[in-house]
Amino acid sequence: MHAPIRSAALAVLTAAVLCSGCAAPGDPAGPAPEQTAPEGATAQAAASTTPDAPVVLLDPGHNGGNGAAPDAIGRPVPDGRGGTKPCNTTGTATDAGYPEHAFTWDLAQRVRERLESAGVRVVLTRDDDEGVGPCVDERGAAGGRAGAAAAVSLHADGSGASARGFHVAYADPPVHGTGPGSLRLATALRDGLSSGRFAPADYIGDAGLDGRDDLAGLNLSTVPTALVETGNMRNAADAAVLSSAEGRSRYAAAISSGVLAYLGR
Repeated sequence: MHAPIRSAALAVLTAAVLCSGCAAPGDPAGPAPEQTAPEGATAQAAASTTPDAPVVLLDPGHNGGNGAAPDAIGRPVPDGRGGTKPCNTTGTATDAGYPEHAFTWDLAQRVRERLESAGVRVVLTRDDDEGVGPCVDERGAAGGRAGAAAAVSLHADGSGASARGFHVAYADPPVHGTGPGSLRLATALRDGLSSGRFAPADYIGDAGLDGRDDLAGLNLSTVPTALVETGNMRNAADAAVLSSAEGRSRYAAAISSGVLAYLGR
């Protein structure tokens, strides 16, 4: 899920992580998905925050131009454990065609707004939903370059139609000494999603947590990092929540509360 970026702002701060999640039965579903990301969003922190405010890196998975750039996103990059992985992927989509890259971009804007309102400085790994990449190794390095206290990668899964629920991935075993922090971050995010009435995945992980050694963005990060798979886009119930503006607002509230709990704010 990643590739070279065209924006100068992103070139300065490249990098981060990955995606799956779900809501409990009876959660509200919306009609056609709508995008509400503010126009001109950039990788800059909000001017309203103080210089000593904690920094959080948000990594909206994939990118809108990835599908038109197979060679760019297919090139091998370091995986953080001595091997290589493709630079990025196109991501998944609901059966109705709502793409993961659009979902993660919209969700990132909602989470950013909430965190900035709480006095947190936010940096993004991409500044629009029209480019290509960045690559997974660049995403993994972005948190350290931004001086982030935490990095959160936002995704949605593409598993079998019967699979439901969110899971939060973290590097296991850790590579750069960030293991305890990453597990605390993943746990805080899991608890935030559970408190937000989202159900943990019934097909992967353990009680909403998933230690992974195969995700380059997690392996390469030098700051506490977790990847949130908010739900399964191929499951009809999950897709209804992921595709609705109300559902994305609920996810944003839950993820933001997890981040703020981790930061002790």
